[in-house]
Amino acid sequence: MGSQAGFTESMRQAAGTKWTCIVNHKFADELAAGTISPAVMKRYCIQDHRFLDSFVVLLSSMVAHAPSLPDRVPGCQFLALITGKENTFFERVFEAMGVNADERDAIPDEPCTVRFKELMRDAAASGSLVEMLSVLVVCEWSYQSWGERVLPASVAEPWYCQEWIALHSGDYFGSVVRYLRDLLDREAAKVSDAELACAKARFLQAVDIENDFFDMAYNTNP
Repeated sequence: MGSQAGFTESMRQAAGTKWTCIVNHKFADELAAGTISPAVMKRYCIQDHRFLDSFVVLLSSMVAHAPSLPDRVPGCQFLALITGKENTFFERVFEAMGVNADERDAIPDEPCTVRFKELMRDAAASGSLVEMLSVLVVCEWSYQSWGERVLPASVAEPWYCQEWIALHSGDYFGSVVRYLRDLLDREAAKVSDAELACAKARFLQAVDIENDFFDMAYNTNP
């Protein structure tokens, strides 16, 4: 079943305005314009990096549960990017902003970060490929959607704004999203109604958290 008429498209439609809010969030617009507050970017990056380990657990678990080698290879290649270039991006941002490890460690997880980590770990532990993929698809497809939207208007400086957009747009990232969506569309057609209901719940929960995560970056509390 192709992505255009499959499970993933039906779930994007089910998410409705919540999906649109992610794609059109002011965070993406300010990132593209280079006007995002350093305090907002710092808060966002600290919390985003905080759940990177849980994301790696989820992605690697999905790869392990994929049905064949051709289904695993793109996931493995993306895992290398996450643990390489993306992780290094955060380290460079922290260095540029003068945020050392002790300072980061002293900052507690935001509620949405806790929920995201729990969702990723729970989906990974479920043993259900469609549940894992549902969370991954939201994470990557929603980011591709805003990334491609703002890419034409993005400026070169600050460098971290342009690089974060570049990581979530373009041909390679588009191929990752197609891979995840196609695999989920295909596997969703095979599972029971009960497992599909769990996958739907995971998808919508991930959409809620993505919205909250962008909003969190603008939280003025210390």
